[in-house]
Amino acid sequence: MAQHILIVEDDARLAELIAAYLTKHGYLVSLHGRGDTAPAVILDARPDLVVLDVMLPGKEGFDVCRDVRPHYGGRILMMTARDEDVDEILGLELGADDYLAKPVEPRRLLARIRALLRRSGAQSEGGGVVVENDSITFGQFRISQATREALLGDEQIELTTAEFDLLWLLATHAGQVLSRDDIMSELRGIGFDGLDRSIDARISRLRRKLGDNPDTPARIKTVRGKGYLFSRSDWE
Repeated sequence: MAQHILIVEDDARLAELIAAYLTKHGYLVSLHGRGDTAPAVILDARPDLVVLDVMLPGKEGFDVCRDVRPHYGGRILMMTARDEDVDEILGLELGADDYLAKPVEPRRLLARIRALLRRSGAQSEGGGVVVENDSITFGQFRISQATREALLGDEQIELTTAEFDLLWLLATHAGQVLSRDDIMSELRGIGFDGLDRSIDARISRLRRKLGDNPDTPARIKTVRGKGYLFSRSDWE
């Protein structure tokens, strides 16, 4: 069954363009254009994810987020034309799961939506892998999106923002090969140009911090000619 995304956006043309793009990628999409009636719509429809604009007629998106968060367990992705850190901080404090500034590149929006929906729910996948709302555990390794921390045993791994984002992406795709193009598209919303080696350098740093043998890495493996694979095992 297709996952349901509700777009709360008063710019009808933008909302329809986003809806068409998401529909093309297999989602069930519905639209709503007012803030004052949005909480009732969200709580009645119970979509898997809400794309919520900040500037809405009747009520701001921040207020909508605050009103529905205690009663709605789905994901909330906020969008705004404002380019201020205070907006992001306020949105996340009110219960938003992620935040994008307009103009939003469709591939980047899709990547964020996919990442949020992958984190929804809680399940045990066996083999020492446990997936919770905002964290994943592989044996002695645990990474949390909520706290943006990674632990190996009892030791916290010091990561830059870019390193954490890459590590989280790899962990949420454990057992799958991600090409450089996949990684660039997910993290930056652009394709791999064949020249940029920043991903390779970041992988090397992550391997060192994770205690992976640089000559024969087992935790983040190189699949020749294809990309990188985050191991679901080798974390004891």
